[in-house]
Amino acid sequence: MTAVVMASDGSYDPVISKLITSLKEAESLSDEKDLGFLQNLLQSKELNALVNVHSKVAKINKDDRIAPLLSASVQILMEVLELLAPRCHISPLCKEVFHLLQTPHLQSILFAHDAIAQKDFYPHLPDIPVEVDEDEETIKIVQLVKSNEPLGATIKTDEETGKIIIARIMHGGAADRSGLIHVGDEVIEVNNINVEGKTPSDVLSILQNSEGTITFKLVPSDGKLDQRESKVRVKAYFDYEPENDPYIPCKEAGLGFQRGDILHIVSQDDSYWWQARKEGEKTTRAGLIPSRALQERRILHERTQKEPNGDAKTENDDFDREMIATYEEVAKLYPCPGVFRPIVLIGAPGVGRNELKRRLVARDPEKYKSPVPYTTRPMRPGEVAGREYLFVTREKMEADIAASKFIEHGEYKGHLYGTAADSVKSIVNASCVCVLGPHYQALKSLRTAQLKPYIVHIRPPAFEELKKSRTKARARSTFDENNSRGFTDEEFMEMIKSDERINFHYGHFCDEEIVNDDLSEAFEKLVNFANKCETEPLWAPASWVQ
Repeated sequence: MTAVVMASDGSYDPVISKLITSLKEAESLSDEKDLGFLQNLLQSKELNALVNVHSKVAKINKDDRIAPLLSASVQILMEVLELLAPRCHISPLCKEVFHLLQTPHLQSILFAHDAIAQKDFYPHLPDIPVEVDEDEETIKIVQLVKSNEPLGATIKTDEETGKIIIARIMHGGAADRSGLIHVGDEVIEVNNINVEGKTPSDVLSILQNSEGTITFKLVPSDGKLDQRESKVRVKAYFDYEPENDPYIPCKEAGLGFQRGDILHIVSQDDSYWWQARKEGEKTTRAGLIPSRALQERRILHERTQKEPNGDAKTENDDFDREMIATYEEVAKLYPCPGVFRPIVLIGAPGVGRNELKRRLVARDPEKYKSPVPYTTRPMRPGEVAGREYLFVTREKMEADIAASKFIEHGEYKGHLYGTAADSVKSIVNASCVCVLGPHYQALKSLRTAQLKPYIVHIRPPAFEELKKSRTKARARSTFDENNSRGFTDEEFMEMIKSDERINFHYGHFCDEEIVNDDLSEAFEKLVNFANKCETEPLWAPASWVQ
């Protein structure tokens, strides 16, 4: 009697039953030991369990009703958070949902869901090699319909063979969307014109003069590079105009941007030229931008020359040298209940940042607070210890400076002054907004993942407007210790020159800038920025969001 395998639900598995019956009838299996081994294997509980699992998985894969509804739930989560953020202070329900959606457990589940929905867990296997005659080359013919959109590929001459090959495929471009053209493919013909012996410029002319359908005859490359987009976002720390770049491989493929723009880096395969899109733009095709390594070389070369205004570099500033302004990886930093980012105002002496700081603190003293600075000078009549200053001995302050306990410090007329890091942390830990107006070089100590400062650059207007606005407001010169006179023209020029230097070396670190041509308007902008910092997700260094 033929044995059969019974499923866990009491039904017989017809496939295994048929296999056992076939074994009984197989004349080729004369060895009883082999036959017995196979019968025992097919009737084992372990194999039965595996068959049951396989059957259920196969049924799931065929059942469209449980297919994932979407594969980008994390992206939708981020969009929902951006929509909820401005409403958190209005609706308690929005606030509750906003914080619930930021919990690590929920976000981890959504990340896992997207990985499964996108089948990201599958290994990337190499293509099966195709056996061809050694004397023959595999040729593929690709046809693309020409439109106003660029092809989205660059070509170059192979230095060893002299052949025209595909050097780069732009993400989202026509060539990329076709899925038929790959990096390394050799170009044989374009619209029936043989390109042997021609230069990339010759081929470009053929493409520009073509109408309708463009036909490529290509020899496929040995391997296909992975064209999946990266998820890296960076903040640009310089302006870039591809049309003025003599070294870009293809000016038409370049992507121009300005300092402060957020760029989505979709490919870093090339060590000199990255592919990127501007964050938020709907265009599908990526553009070429200089890589970090390439741009750092350019900046280092420029720094060996001259500073703005034609002034030779004379200042030995370690922070200037080590912080080369190219790109910084960023991510959205969402407001955290009860924890406020310090607001840091930097600017040239006399520009008005201390007055703006004073007004912001006076607007809501329970919410906005400035740390009390330390000093070694004697207390003056009318001063109260702990109100204007914290008075300490020079020995104590020098020891604390050596122990790196101050975020900034300096000496004026023989006395030390400084702001302690613990003073800032105590304000933040008390759920207040710490407002600072430090020297710009203090950014090195302040711009950390622990403090996550929101930095605003207070800037002067042009000379004529600067002089007019300060004269109208009867502003007193901060260059005069007694504040007994107005600013001189030389002091106005020094203020503008100092601002240009700050902007050149540190302006890219700022989240916002305010031109202080009218104090009331400048203060209103500062209040709006402070509110935005508390209620909206903002781009910040990626290391701060870990």
